[in-house]
Amino acid sequence: MLTLTKVLYDQIVEHSRKDHPDEACGVVAGPAGSGRPERFVPMLNAARSPTFYEFDSADLLRLYREMDDRDEEPVIIYHSHTATEAYPSRTDISYANEPGAHYVLVSTADTDDAGPFQFRSFRIVEGQVTEEDVEVVAAYS
Repeated sequence: MLTLTKVLYDQIVEHSRKDHPDEACGVVAGPAGSGRPERFVPMLNAARSPTFYEFDSADLLRLYREMDDRDEEPVIIYHSHTATEAYPSRTDISYANEPGAHYVLVSTADTDDAGPFQFRSFRIVEGQVTEEDVEVVAAYS
């Protein structure tokens, strides 16, 4: 299960909506080994595409060096889908290389009459996709 604060949830959703019609992407870092998302890091979609996202390689390298210096790891890797449901595409699955991370997808398309967006979390390990529950809390206990 992914547990995150309402503040982080709102930041991910807001970034996804702001970058629409292009896909948004980013990371939420947390203390190494804790599994707790804490630091919201919105990234630039270098592809600037409504159907594909790509982290800028220089930005990503800088982020990983920063996380290493702070003893952090990527707890959440998120991106949006602008015209389809919030479910990993084949490309998303092939690029998922952080087996410990929660892969969050936000759909900014109303694809199932569930409202203006979907917020879903997945574990992606060796090409296997498993959806997990999401719990939004006011603060971590």
